[in-house]
Amino acid sequence: MADQYVISGLVRKRAALAGEIEATHDRLRQMVQELEHLDATLLLFDPDYKVEGIKPKAFRPPKDWANRGQMSRIVLSILRQAVEPLTTRDIALELLIERALDKSDQKLLRLMTKRVGVALRHQRDKGLVGSEQGPGQYMLWALER
Repeated sequence: MADQYVISGLVRKRAALAGEIEATHDRLRQMVQELEHLDATLLLFDPDYKVEGIKPKAFRPPKDWANRGQMSRIVLSILRQAVEPLTTRDIALELLIERALDKSDQKLLRLMTKRVGVALRHQRDKGLVGSEQGPGQYMLWALER
């Protein structure tokens, strides 16, 4: 009798997965049709255009991808623990350390500095943090008291 429950559950799971595969195939067919239409339209405007030479643009989320709101939560947490105002770069460095990312990777540090800056400006607009001009081009950030 217990086998019947297992079998019925597996049958339902297989049916759902097969349906999802079918829907994905349908969507893929639709996308191929749209691509062919775009190619034909391009060739209308320039018959000599080499559409095969157009490289696909793939969406690849970075390995340091954050969930929605996670960046702001970490940034605010770092500012709460700070004893003095911090630069955007200092906050980004702390964020890398907190998330166990490679802090010696300069490209990653620049990327995270930009993302931290965006999060901080958003929090400043909401009145949660304040900024003042810091050393060089960096801003000094602190929680509003």
